[in-house]
Amino acid sequence: MASALVSSTVLSVFLVFVATVSAQTPPAAAPSGPLNFTGILDKNGQYTYFLRFLADTQVDSQIQNQLKTTTEGFTVFAPTDNAFNNLKPGLVNSLDEQKKVQMVLYHVLPKYYSLNDLQFASNPVRTQATGQDGAIFGLNFTGQNNQVNVSSGVVETLVNNALYQKKPLAVYQLDKVLFPEEFFEAKSPAGAPSPATTKKPSEPKSSSKASEPAAADNSGSSGRNIGLGLAIGIALACMGFLS
Repeated sequence: MASALVSSTVLSVFLVFVATVSAQTPPAAAPSGPLNFTGILDKNGQYTYFLRFLADTQVDSQIQNQLKTTTEGFTVFAPTDNAFNNLKPGLVNSLDEQKKVQMVLYHVLPKYYSLNDLQFASNPVRTQATGQDGAIFGLNFTGQNNQVNVSSGVVETLVNNALYQKKPLAVYQLDKVLFPEEFFEAKSPAGAPSPATTKKPSEPKSSSKASEPAAADNSGSSGRNIGLGLAIGIALACMGFLS
């Protein structure tokens, strides 16, 4: 009887201990799925145009794949639908396919930047759109107290709401579409002479040379006229003498 009572007491103490440990042990975290880059934009519901350009240029799949292996991360600036609606009509459609890709990549930095990081970044900050021909396609950042402005040289706007900010990905909202100033530079090198300029110096020389022979011809004709008059005068004098 006594042994049964001891066994029951021990069992009760054991069960209380197990219940206490179970209560103190946090539940195992549910496995998180892969980071969905486009899902972040789609969830916010005002990036339809940007999502379309990401898909058309296949930049969305490139970023999604590289997020699995990158150690530097990415920073994406997402223009809202209003930002695209406020563009000059036909501006985006006037870009060729290469420039459309560059436009999208111009909104992506190949490194994770928090808002605080952007304030102290060394300008210009290289984007994914950096050209193979040596064009920088950089962005300049200024600001303080986590209020940051971004400038492309032709477009400047405030870096607004952080849609996602956890390494390896930061996504920020923009109220304007960024265009690199390289898109608007003249194709010919600065200061290069135009074809009309190269012809002008030769024209006075040609005109001067053409006038010199004409002056020589007039001089010869005048000499012949004087000689003929002298001969006629001598002939008339002789005729008068003979008569």
